[in-house]
Amino acid sequence: MKQLNLYNKISILPENLRSEVNDFIDFLLSKKTEKGKEPKPQFGCMKGEVYMSDDFDAPLEDFKDYM
Repeated sequence: MKQLNLYNKISILPENLRSEVNDFIDFLLSKKTEKGKEPKPQFGCMKGEVYMSDDFDAPLEDFKDYM
């Protein structure tokens, strides 16, 4: 559809319908930008972000009575 043809159709609409067309266009534009918004995480992207203490496997003081 040519832009001029589209403009002519929109210009003959009443004001309240032009407002709805404008809202719909904004909705479509936001939908388009949301698709590329979240990139997929890549393997190793959290490297260096997670740390474990050296005594991770050591028994806990709270469970001494049960061991």
